[in-house]
Amino acid sequence: MTSSFKLSDLEEVTTNAEKIQNDLLKEILTLNAKTEYLRQFLHGSSDKTFFKKHVPVVSYEDMKPYIERVADGEPSEIISGGPITKFLRSSGTSGEGKQKIFPVNDDFAKKMGYILALRSLVMHSKDTSAEEGKSMEFHYIKPEYTTLSGLPISTRDQVVKVRASFAYTLVRAINFLEKYWKELCSNIRSGHVSDWITDLNCRNSVSVILGGPNPELADLIEKICSHKSWEGIITRLWPKSRSLEAIFTGQMAQYIPILEFYSNKLPQVSTVYGCSESTFGFNVDPLSKPQDVSYTFLPNISYFEFLPIDHERDIASIVDLVNVKQGCYYEPVVVGFYNSTPQFRFVRRKNIVLSVETEMTTEEDILKALARASLVLESSSDVMLMGFTCYADVSTFPGHYVFYWELKARAIKDVEPDKKVLVECCSVLEESFDALYRRLRSKGGVIGALEIRVVQKGTFDSLMEYFTSEGGSTAQYKTPICINSSEALAVLESKVLSRFYSERSPPLDS
Repeated sequence: MTSSFKLSDLEEVTTNAEKIQNDLLKEILTLNAKTEYLRQFLHGSSDKTFFKKHVPVVSYEDMKPYIERVADGEPSEIISGGPITKFLRSSGTSGEGKQKIFPVNDDFAKKMGYILALRSLVMHSKDTSAEEGKSMEFHYIKPEYTTLSGLPISTRDQVVKVRASFAYTLVRAINFLEKYWKELCSNIRSGHVSDWITDLNCRNSVSVILGGPNPELADLIEKICSHKSWEGIITRLWPKSRSLEAIFTGQMAQYIPILEFYSNKLPQVSTVYGCSESTFGFNVDPLSKPQDVSYTFLPNISYFEFLPIDHERDIASIVDLVNVKQGCYYEPVVVGFYNSTPQFRFVRRKNIVLSVETEMTTEEDILKALARASLVLESSSDVMLMGFTCYADVSTFPGHYVFYWELKARAIKDVEPDKKVLVECCSVLEESFDALYRRLRSKGGVIGALEIRVVQKGTFDSLMEYFTSEGGSTAQYKTPICINSSEALAVLESKVLSRFYSERSPPLDS
């Protein structure tokens, strides 16, 4: 696989998806059929039909003992026919909230290079102005963790694109600047890095970038950042920026309004969707609105199989990449095809659900309800929603849903939460949930009034710090939609400023 290719190569890959997938599976089985794990099922065979019939559908927990043995120093041959060169650690904020480690080999870097080249090529085909400047990217880097096995800012006037892996990372970068811009200006004005930054490599790198005192630049940044409102701050600091690039779909959709505020509604571009296990798909129409984004599977990256929702571990229900059906739900929903390759839209994550009684409120339900409540908040007050999470409080009867909201004033001044508006937001959230929730809330009496707990500014930074202190990756961090950890809940509870409850039962026919 090479990162030097033409746009026509994308057409070829997506047109010949079935052959490419079959060839890739053959390659994987030929390499790995004699590993300790696969040998017990395949007995050395690399036949696809034999694989489909005899290799079970498993979860990470099933593979965990094998992965940990390699991480602890046993040979790679337990699970891989080739050398494992490193392990990737998941953020631990998805699904059940547990961190996972995934083995990778040198082929991983080649495929990532291919995907990055593809992203750049498709973006330039849709927006030729992107070739005229630079991309400024925000990355949060953690030191590598070594297992027992021993595996181990651009020029202002040239920035045309501001990028990060996730929308949350962009928000956090702006929040950090909002907190420290005065100190940044002082460093630029003097040409010296603040004394509290003690990491020598960091100090030396930043000192090279500073290049000595620059009072003119410090004055310019100070003038821009001193405005009473940070609306449009991105376009004021980087006036030639034309787009924001990050993942804006799924749970990242909650940050769309605040980034529209910060950027004067620059286009929000989602190019790639992936997870710790693999990159799944690529957006062939990157300038589409976030709510319209779909991703095209890349059949030469991984071998994909699909299990329909509610058919867990039913091996007979598994379908290949090219045999999925449009409109069907396989966790992501298949929305169409690009040539012979399916396109999908992310819907929800497994195991992310609120439930007090027999109702099941999914991630998709929560995000739709949040979007409606956010409109009420922003149209009726001078504050915006900066971050949220929720949980089902069943410690009292009746149990009820609790949402933690961090709010931000549109202007720099602090604004007290408006009780009337927040109470209405509670009601709008409830009215957005399904019929069973509304019935149990209105008639059954087994679900109590929904509660919003407003938390201090910076609470969700503290929550991130808790998860990363437990070993999570800052670069991969995503605020959990639902909180299950008692320790994480304690962090949130210590920051609560005020509480608001729905004052009316939701209608049964919403």
